[in-house]
Amino acid sequence: MLNKAALGTLAGFGFLLGAISGTIASEMPGAMSGHSMEMTESEGFQRIEQPLGSKIAVTLGGAGLIGLELWWFLFSKPKARQAQVQAGVQEVTVTVNGGYEPSQIVVQAGQPVRLKFDRRDPSSCLEEVRFPDFHISRTLPLNQVTAIEFTPSEPGTYTFVCGMNMFRGTVKVEAAKRQSNQAATQVLA
Repeated sequence: MLNKAALGTLAGFGFLLGAISGTIASEMPGAMSGHSMEMTESEGFQRIEQPLGSKIAVTLGGAGLIGLELWWFLFSKPKARQAQVQAGVQEVTVTVNGGYEPSQIVVQAGQPVRLKFDRRDPSSCLEEVRFPDFHISRTLPLNQVTAIEFTPSEPGTYTFVCGMNMFRGTVKVEAAKRQSNQAATQVLA
């Protein structure tokens, strides 16, 4: 989430840009001497007045796009999926199309995991997936499913990224359920 320090930094940066642009404009030749900087039609430029409604529409459209971008990158929640156990292996199919779907995968520690990456996006960025914590890097051929297997031993959150480190997802490893059930049984005994 956007914290107060980041918001303050963003506001300060906006103020700095405004101050710099005002300073640059005041130092332009002719600005201090009282000469008008407007060019005549014969010099190539002509002032075009825009209706107030157009100015407001452009401003609101820009603010809306900025809000959408902030929501997309900062506030949207990743789609999570719990791995399904099949023949003792936790499996999830991840669709690679403009990112990773699901982008958050929940598995249990100590059990083998098989992530099947189904690449549909021809983007060169998504040609490869990397799991830095597990020292795994695989090429993902277009319109094919590529299985990646590993066994996480410790609970935690592990990141996987595309070849250019632009798209990312996470594997959330939780403590194994059977270990916690055994511990509860020992406490009751």
